[in-house]
Amino acid sequence: MLTESVPQEPAPQEPVADETAAESRTAPTRRTFLATGTAVGTAVVAGGVLGTGLLPEAEAAAAPAVPAGRVTVTVNGTRHTVTVDNRTSLLDLLREHLGLTGSKKGCDAGACGACTVLVDGRRQNACLTLAVRLEGAEVTTIEGLADGGQLHPLQQAFIDQDAFQCGYCTSGQILSGVACIKEGHTGSREEIAEWMSGNICRCGCYPKIVKAVQQTAGKK
Repeated sequence: MLTESVPQEPAPQEPVADETAAESRTAPTRRTFLATGTAVGTAVVAGGVLGTGLLPEAEAAAAPAVPAGRVTVTVNGTRHTVTVDNRTSLLDLLREHLGLTGSKKGCDAGACGACTVLVDGRRQNACLTLAVRLEGAEVTTIEGLADGGQLHPLQQAFIDQDAFQCGYCTSGQILSGVACIKEGHTGSREEIAEWMSGNICRCGCYPKIVKAVQQTAGKK
């Protein structure tokens, strides 16, 4: 007896390959995950620093103003009256407000002497001196040491003795040397070296600096 066979529809195949491909297209790779995490983290940090960390405009406007003071000081024979932040050093007053950049900012901690100037004839570290405390003072910087086109004798002696290399410390060395001579501390090489010890020369020109001070003081 013949049995009529009924054609059966093939069972649907699970689209394994297609789903896997779809997943690979939608699931983040390790590289994508790391890049996205880095970008989000950077945005959060930037937002905290630049956005939410800032005071609202109203609070910023209500913040107390930086205390400032008015000071009159004579620098190299010229009288100046300026208003500055009470924390401004004499060195910054000279360099930033008066444009006298001969005094150098070295350590900015009073240890190297590159910023040495004369205040009422006495040597002083300009980086440690508050400008507002100099009311009525007379300050001499390297720019005011020469007499017109005539160099100060110690400036000339530094040239004669080749007492500098890079020259960064030179203005402070010369101002300190002028005071050293005026104070009478030039009895010997050792005495000069001792009283000039607050000025550091990174090029090691100390013997020639001492010779320049000796020459100016009249010591041969």
